[in-house]
Amino acid sequence: MKFIQTLKVAVIPVLTVLSLLSASNKALADYLTSQGSGGNSRYELWSTDDNSYYYLKIWSSEASPNSEAYYTSRAFTSTGEALIYFDCNYAGKNLPECQNVQ
Repeated sequence: MKFIQTLKVAVIPVLTVLSLLSASNKALADYLTSQGSGGNSRYELWSTDDNSYYYLKIWSSEASPNSEAYYTSRAFTSTGEALIYFDCNYAGKNLPECQNVQ
């Protein structure tokens, strides 16, 4: 009987802490970094909570502000890379960097 009580006292706090740590990792969320527009499109630039990558949500400039994005880009390693992608593929800009953008 004492063994079970000791086990409960030792195991339950450890499991509780592990559970809280696990839940806190799952609660992390992406966040909006910037917004802009160009050509016939507008974008939101999003970052992961740890800034390990960025992605764009893109809408037609005529779309409702509350509508779902019609395109969500691949991941980029920097904000600059993401914005060049938008400028070259959606804003219609002819930048030297556009030759390397897909």
